[in-house]
Amino acid sequence: MPASTTKPTRIAVLADSDTRWKWGALTSHRIAPREDAQGPLALSGFLLRGRATPTPRQLAEVGVHADSLREVTTVEFLRAMAEEEYDVVVVALVGGGVQAVLHGLKRVWEGREKRPVVVTGYVGVVYEKLADGLLLRHGADLVLANSRQDADRFRAVYEGVGADASSVTEVALPFLGGAAYEGAASSRGTTPGPPAERRPYTVVFAVQPSVPDSRKDRTYLLNRLIRHARLHPEREVLLKLRSKPGEHTTHIEEQPYQKLVQRLDPPANFRLVYGNMGEVLDRTDLLVTISSTAALESLHRRIPTVVLTDLGVREVLGNHHFVGSGCLASWDQLDAGHRPVADPEWVARQGVVADGSYETAFDAARERIAKLLGRPGGLAPLTPYYTPATAPGYLPGILARHHLGPDGSPLPGAPAADREPGPVRQIVRRAARGAYRHGVQRVAPVIRRMGEL
Repeated sequence: MPASTTKPTRIAVLADSDTRWKWGALTSHRIAPREDAQGPLALSGFLLRGRATPTPRQLAEVGVHADSLREVTTVEFLRAMAEEEYDVVVVALVGGGVQAVLHGLKRVWEGREKRPVVVTGYVGVVYEKLADGLLLRHGADLVLANSRQDADRFRAVYEGVGADASSVTEVALPFLGGAAYEGAASSRGTTPGPPAERRPYTVVFAVQPSVPDSRKDRTYLLNRLIRHARLHPEREVLLKLRSKPGEHTTHIEEQPYQKLVQRLDPPANFRLVYGNMGEVLDRTDLLVTISSTAALESLHRRIPTVVLTDLGVREVLGNHHFVGSGCLASWDQLDAGHRPVADPEWVARQGVVADGSYETAFDAARERIAKLLGRPGGLAPLTPYYTPATAPGYLPGILARHHLGPDGSPLPGAPAADREPGPVRQIVRRAARGAYRHGVQRVAPVIRRMGEL
């Protein structure tokens, strides 16, 4: 079959953490026009410089290839968008970052006959700051909702403030997939199959960087996980970690589990693991978490999944989102052999399409993007809900944090390099980032403890 001569779809992804890069890059592949009809995808990655900029190890763990990848400031990214041609721009940032980029893009594309389609959304479950986060994302051509439930809530918020809700587009989480779980021969034994393929029944606890955040609660969870390993020596019990000490993800982790476990004495069947979550789920028989998006990945594969209630069912933990799922349980129940069964109606409302329809979940987004790209005369300018007129006491501060003025133009003195940083600048940047992380992980907790005396 001859190689396609169709011009590739050019997509730029701007992300500020490993998790958002994973979401943005995988979303790009899901929403791009089908390769067999429109040609291949050309993906350009931009990593927003900051405390959570992914390390090479974190990028490799995500496992998504980009044709180019560079670290930028907001102003540098906007300059690239003014100078380079793209069909789609995916903004995978926290809400304030999305709003700043939308205003910046509106300015740099002024007077342009055609501009790219701008897409944004959420990495996973939306359980806090719904109105705030949504209104900060308003103005993109597509605001992706990961489920039917989210799509309904998003439209209700936009319509409730008199904003255009047509940008809301229902999709699914872009990183779902993998083989469906076939079950184990016994919840206490090994998986079925020939002897060479058998493995211990595996329990995985998927941690989160910020939930729970206290040393006391994290130590409690570790002790319960270790206790479970001791009660079931025939099982393999894994602590699935998000980052190594010194790395950051979307949220700051002040009490890394790696350091807490050093004070304990886990048994031989307890291990710490890193790596791609999908690969870990390939060998998982029971997934346990507080409220991680990993629970949705697990449910998509029909793996028995537990959302812990030990620390309560509370909004601050995010596990309230799983009320009605059938997955809520405690360590005492798990120690006694409990295996939850998820409610199929609840699962379906969350965009966890375990019924085989996942391949069509992004059709609406693809069709909409194709229609926007083909619109005669190009697209209208971006029109965020927040403007200097509608939010004069809020918007300027958001834009200033990204070195942008009220009109989206760079402020005097805004960092914007014309070339790659030299060796000295790279060393200084690494030192500054290391000092920040040391302050977050070592100094700040000490100061807080002193304040509690």
